[in-house]
Parts: sequence; structure tokens; C-alpha cells
Amino acid sequence: MKAIRLVQPHQRLELQELPLPTVGARDVLVRIQAAGICHSDVHYRAGISPVHPLPLTLGHEIAGVVEQAGAEVSQLKAGDRVCLHYMVTCGDCTFCTRGSEQFCTAGQMLGKTRDGGYAEFIAVPARNAFRLPENVSFEHGAIMMCSSATSYHALRKSRLQPGESVAVFGIGGLGMSALQMARAFGALDVYAVDIQPNKLRLARTFGAVPIDARQVDPVAELKRVTGGRGVDVALELIGLQATMQQAFESLAVFGRAVVVGVTDQILQIAPYRSMVCKETELIGSSDHLAHELPAVLELAGRGLLQLGEVITDAVPLDAGAVNLAMDRLERYGEGIRTIITP
Repeated sequence: MKAIRLVQPHQRLELQELPLPTVGARDVLVRIQAAGICHSDVHYRAGISPVHPLPLTLGHEIAGVVEQAGAEVSQLKAGDRVCLHYMVTCGDCTFCTRGSEQFCTAGQMLGKTRDGGYAEFIAVPARNAFRLPENVSFEHGAIMMCSSATSYHALRKSRLQPGESVAVFGIGGLGMSALQMARAFGALDVYAVDIQPNKLRLARTFGAVPIDARQVDPVAELKRVTGGRGVDVALELIGLQATMQQAFESLAVFGRAVVVGVTDQILQIAPYRSMVCKETELIGSSDHLAHELPAVLELAGRGLLQLGEVITDAVPLDAGAVNLAMDRLERYGEGIRTIITP
């Protein structure tokens, strides 16, 4: 089969020919129909976040059709439409048993520490495959496995309450899902902070108030539109020092800032002024959990999570096209999500 792989950090991805993956008794072999190109993949290629072992097939946003089910698999069969949870975990360690499997001591992540979805086929444990609602496309199912699920987890970590306000910094793949799901959580006011006019226009269609950080200081503007108090929750989905700082400084009393973006940059805060005096919180949010995925899929199935406008490009399983798409992401271009369709 064909697969696009990272051979060395700081180098272009390469197309390679690989044997079909081995299918264990409790595994499923999935013929990939769609794989999302995430900003995290750009960080992997750039060496900001380590990938091992190399070479490795990237891609952790995956949807497709079950091609073969292992002998002990009863819940899935050939022909089933599925999307894949990207954390392959042991199920037995302390983190797994308490429901925090993203920190599994033996865990592997598709497309980071285990071959991922920039390929024609992938084999995963059957428990990692979730049925995709018939009215949800493969393309949407793929990006939900990171963009939507990670935003959902971040909103849960924020302890967002009905009637509170939310500012989303970075209106890319994660941000577009976060805006919509904040409404589902009961947010009264949702603000979208970005520098790309097309993303801000789309955010407005989802009921968010756009804030163009090229034109205004987003902290001052958020304070202005909230009558001086700030927002209850700020989600930082980019990983830049400036946006992390802005998210934290935009908080109201008792506000919570949740940092999601992959970054090697440093955030400096004045604890007394920014935290103690307002009892604010800075929260890290890593990945998402398998038990959160059914709710995300249900939101999409009911039409409460619209992803049609989020996918702005599709490319074939071609190394040149994929590298160019990643280049655009690296420059924080206007596109939101590019999908590989093998």
C-alpha cells in the first residue's frame, strides 16, 4: 500500500510503498477514505513535537470503511463506516482505569508514535473504531476525531456553565468546532478572535462575535464588549506566546483560560495581578478521551456541529500536495482544514 511518511524532522514528507498492516484477533483493518491534515502534523514535521519511531506515517484524523475484522471482533464487520480514536492505550494502567487514557503509560498515538492515516489502509484495535452516523461524511468524521473532539475536551476542562461567555483564540479546525460546541454547552456569548477575514466571516455565521486581532487589541476589545469584566472562559488553540498571553489577560474574575495549542513558546504571567487578584485559572488540555467521542458524533448526527465550511481543500495521497498543504498551515494561511482522500 502507499503511505506518506515523515523520514526526518525538518524534511519534506515522502511517499513510500509498505506492506498491508497485520490484523490481530481484536483489530480491524480500515480502508481509509479521508485523513485530515492537522496543525499538529506541521509541528511534527518541523521537529517542535518529537515523532518516533522514524520513518512514520503521519495522520491522526481518520475515517474509512472496515475492510477486515479480527477473529475476536464482534461489534464491527466488513463494510462498516467508522472513524478512529487516535489514542491506542493499554486499558489497565492507573491513567486508563481512572478515565484519563491520554496519559496511558504504554499509550501510542496514531500518526505520532504509531503509523497513522496518510495511507491507504490502517490497522487499529477494534475499540478504537467508532461507527460513523450515516448522515455524516467520511471527511467530517475524520476531522471530528481531532478538531472537534479536542475542542470538546477543552470545553469540558473549562467547566463552562450555561450563561457564561467564551472567547476562542484561533479559528481554524479546532476553533470552528469550539464555537459551535460552546453554544451546545450553553454559552450565552461566544467571541471569535483571529486575523483572517474569511475565518471571522464564517465564525459570524455560527453566531459568534468576530474580533479581528489585526485591527484591535483583542484583550481591550473583549473587555469593552463585556462591559469591562472580561470573559468567563478563553480557549487558546494556536500556541503562540501572544495569543496565550491575550487569552489569559482577557479573563473575568473567576475566569478560566484553557491552553490547547502545541507550542515550544514560553508564557509569562504576573501571578498576583493576573491570578491571585481575580482567582483566575490557567488550565492545560491534552487530546481527548474515547468516552467523549459518542457525544461529539451525536452532535454532528443531529446537525448541531456543522463542518461543511470547515473543509477548505482536498488533496490526493500525493507527497507533493500534502507538503504544500502543510506549508500553508505553517504560514497560518486562510484555509481551515485540508483533507487527504486516498
